[in-house]
Amino acid sequence: MKMYACGEWLEGSRQMEVVNPFTGEAFDTVPMATAEDIDLAVRSAERGAKAMRGLTSYERYELLMRVAEIIRERKEDFGRTITREEGKIIGEGLMEADRAIQTITWSAEEAKRLYGEVIPLDAAPGNAMKFGFTVRCPVGVVAAIAPFNFPLNLVAHKVGPAIAGGNAVIIKPASDTPLSSLKLTEAFLEAGLPPEAIQCVTGSGGAIGDALVSHPGVRKVSFTGSQEVGEHITHTAGLKKVTMELGSNSPLIVLPDADMEKVTDATVQSGYSNAGQVCISTQRVIVDRSVYGDYLDALTPKVEALSVGDPENSAIKVGPMVRQNDAERVESWIGEAVGSGARLVTGGGRDHAMVMPAVLADVTPDMRFSRDELFGPAVGVTPVSDIDEAIEYANDTRFGLSAAIFTENIDSALKFALEVDSGNLNINGGTQFRADLMPYGGLKDSGMGKEGPPYAIDEMTEVKMVVVHRS
Repeated sequence: MKMYACGEWLEGSRQMEVVNPFTGEAFDTVPMATAEDIDLAVRSAERGAKAMRGLTSYERYELLMRVAEIIRERKEDFGRTITREEGKIIGEGLMEADRAIQTITWSAEEAKRLYGEVIPLDAAPGNAMKFGFTVRCPVGVVAAIAPFNFPLNLVAHKVGPAIAGGNAVIIKPASDTPLSSLKLTEAFLEAGLPPEAIQCVTGSGGAIGDALVSHPGVRKVSFTGSQEVGEHITHTAGLKKVTMELGSNSPLIVLPDADMEKVTDATVQSGYSNAGQVCISTQRVIVDRSVYGDYLDALTPKVEALSVGDPENSAIKVGPMVRQNDAERVESWIGEAVGSGARLVTGGGRDHAMVMPAVLADVTPDMRFSRDELFGPAVGVTPVSDIDEAIEYANDTRFGLSAAIFTENIDSALKFALEVDSGNLNINGGTQFRADLMPYGGLKDSGMGKEGPPYAIDEMTEVKMVVVHRS
């Protein structure tokens, strides 16, 4: 496919391949943008931002609703595109397309809710003849930098609110998964978005990322990806608004009164979907010693039942990782943990980009498996003596994006909610839960700011204060 910039579909001077993670074969190409391309795209987006200011809130609502309908009409194509370029199973690809429809629809609704407020200036002495109110205005140009693991819905989470708020947007999709973003761009243009209000530039983040985030024409950066890259962006961006959705190594606590059937089902869903390549994937399972063996006995056969293979086969439950070198890294981390005393209960083998879903027992807090973000289809299980030790271990990380607990005790549940340092807290549900309208974001090194259309639109608009001096 071509990239879209300056109101045109462009070939670019150089091309990069889009590879199917399961077959290892290229099935499309996209241009490799340059820093010069970025400058032209930002200048075009600035003109697009002026055009967006001419649209009413209702017109933005109507436009976004048309985009949602186009995605619905092409759901099968979007779902298969996601599967082919990212590797997630087809059921998950189609589910992502459904979620993108909802994300764009919620964004459309929020376009009609850009409220201001009346400020009681006469509450300050000497202001009896002054009247004040606030209005929300677009920031201008939003840079939307997306990850590979949800190449449609996480783009929708950035583009939808940006357009709802009256901005222009520049999409920089992940190098591995550019096609979903390009097809979403097509949908926005077909829906009637001003031609320069959207740009979709493809290529290596290492080559064009700094040029994009540091450009003075960009007034807001929304990034989803690794903590290391996010920290670099915050240093590079300069004085502009940023939202960072970064990494995690999400803990799931299992107390003695947990429903073992529910918690093991939640572990499987939260630990292995999309081959574990989810920033809120369950990675650390912290289990009370009194039920430690019972938990492992109940979990193991469910993990072993997960079929691994061609993600376009609807019977398959786990597909490949996005790159073979990522699969090699996960295999290495598992081996390192076992070498340090962990016990491999099941899985862990590798076939090219596919890693067999793994369960590791007796994982300790000092292992890399516990300290960093695995981003692969494996969970590490650790025994603890009580809820206090479980919470201490859950918090023993630089991350804080999502956490979960299974218990029937309301006191334990509330203690967890109040004491665990995480942006998303799940009681009797897995760490991977996300409704696309909720405030979503992390603490500590997991980022700053919130996504979800009602919250993202606040991040993509600014407040102006208006004072009327009456005589």
